[in-house]
Amino acid sequence: MESEPDPDRLRALEARLEQAKEKPGVERSATGKGFSQGEVAWRMVIELATGIMLGAAIGYGIDALAGTLPIFLIIFSLFGFAAGIKTMLGTARELGRKAGKAGNDEGN
Repeated sequence: MESEPDPDRLRALEARLEQAKEKPGVERSATGKGFSQGEVAWRMVIELATGIMLGAAIGYGIDALAGTLPIFLIIFSLFGFAAGIKTMLGTARELGRKAGKAGNDEGN
């Protein structure tokens, strides 16, 4: 077995990679900074889950101090849900603006 790779094959591979990078038919992601749709979806899920967990933690802490276990836990969990939704919508709005701006730049 050879210890060194074949230089001719490596040059051919590099040439094919350069051709593939330069193809005009290959579209890049328009979600902003090259993020894939899956990455954007995970970001939004994490924003929502974080809001709910922070709200629940604050509510549980207040309930533990006040001795009224389910009341503040429920209220602050709902506040956390609302904050998570608001953050998700802000992210979607921001990414939509970036995608629209990128689309307008390509059209000109």
